[in-house]
Amino acid sequence: MSILIRQSTIILPDRQTLVGDVYIQHGKIAAIAPSLDPTELSADDQPLEIIEAQGLTLLAGVIDPQVHFREPGLEHKEDLRSASHACAKGGVTSFLEMPNTRPLTITQAALDDKLSRAASKCVVNYGFFIGATGAALPDLLSANPTCGIKIFMGSMHGDLLIDQEDLLDKIFSQGDRLIAVHAEDQARIAQRRIEFADSKDPAKHSLIQDNQAALNATKLAVKLSKKYQRRLHILHMSTGEEAEFLRQEKPAWVTAEVTPQHLLMNIGAYKKIGSLAQMNPPLRSPRDQEILWQALLDGVIDFIATDHAPHTLAEKGLAANEDHQSNQSEKSSKETVLLEPANVPSGMPGVETSLALMLTEAMKGRCTVHQVSEWMSRNVATGYKIANKGEIRIGWDADLVLVDLLNYKPVKNEDLLTKCGWSSFAGWELTGWADTTIVGGQVVYANGKVNPDARGQALQFV
Repeated sequence: MSILIRQSTIILPDRQTLVGDVYIQHGKIAAIAPSLDPTELSADDQPLEIIEAQGLTLLAGVIDPQVHFREPGLEHKEDLRSASHACAKGGVTSFLEMPNTRPLTITQAALDDKLSRAASKCVVNYGFFIGATGAALPDLLSANPTCGIKIFMGSMHGDLLIDQEDLLDKIFSQGDRLIAVHAEDQARIAQRRIEFADSKDPAKHSLIQDNQAALNATKLAVKLSKKYQRRLHILHMSTGEEAEFLRQEKPAWVTAEVTPQHLLMNIGAYKKIGSLAQMNPPLRSPRDQEILWQALLDGVIDFIATDHAPHTLAEKGLAANEDHQSNQSEKSSKETVLLEPANVPSGMPGVETSLALMLTEAMKGRCTVHQVSEWMSRNVATGYKIANKGEIRIGWDADLVLVDLLNYKPVKNEDLLTKCGWSSFAGWELTGWADTTIVGGQVVYANGKVNPDARGQALQFV
């Protein structure tokens, strides 16, 4: 089906804006103009769907470069179908997924299995990381297609944990594909876990996995990247110290990302939502937030990613009752079941709220809509070398999202499509919600519903 989107505010490259029409044919953007006559469009006998979009804003679809969708092996938390539906509702048209599934994605066979599952289930586009271990180097060099190699330098156990410099050096020294790191110093974390063993305060998670643990690992990763001039991406950067270090020491081939939660939440969230604030790396101080924001605005940080990592409420130590489901954000940690932080899985969902969170900040004047689109679409496509995505250009893939910047509504757990059924941002009033999401020229979300028959495609990395 060909699509004509009429009279939206179009967020174009080079921070240009046009109120006009966009014509989509054969999954590509075929025309952009102030006005297009439907009777003059060549549809090749395809039916033409007209979307009246006055008052809405058209952006390139979000590419979320860090998610954990739990399939295979942990489908009770999330699966590729439920997660891709959540993506469509949130305006995310492509995702890059991490290897810590069961089995681990560390072989070509495991990668092929994920690609096959995604092809049958995902309504949005997909790509997968290959995980680094100390014993699977040949797979890191040959597995394909993959967006890159994921290294857990900390906050991990088992085969995926690589915290020894000699093993890291070996991986950095061979091959040329992108390396993405979870940068935390595992030795320091282990030491501080002993120091804070007697505390049951959920906020101690941020003290155990402190700023120095993050800075130590980021410095080591950058050192190895410089040694071999190896393309490096620093995942979910969380501290002001890391941002200031990169401001001085970041080579041209290194990129970094930050999550909405590290920009918009701080350690005070533990008192409000308890274990729902726990993630790796942890939430930091208001000072860290301000430095991260400035680094993002200055281009020291390149991307926005969600680190979507869902767990059930029971796993988070909370009763899955209606009160928690509908309005957890207004309950204090005293009203929840407090577990020892070491026994609480770290992570929170995010693909449904990330775009609205960032666009709400744009409407507050913290940034611009164009900057949000660059951080969540263009820069990701550029950094991961995903061709023809991330911008609204003639001839590029029609991965688009129409958003309403004037209609504020709260995050409600009962409205979410993620299988875990909760958000750490429940109760927040946001704007910029997706009205219509288009993937490869297919409408995958409209009128509050996902089109379950739509299918995305495997991303190709050039």
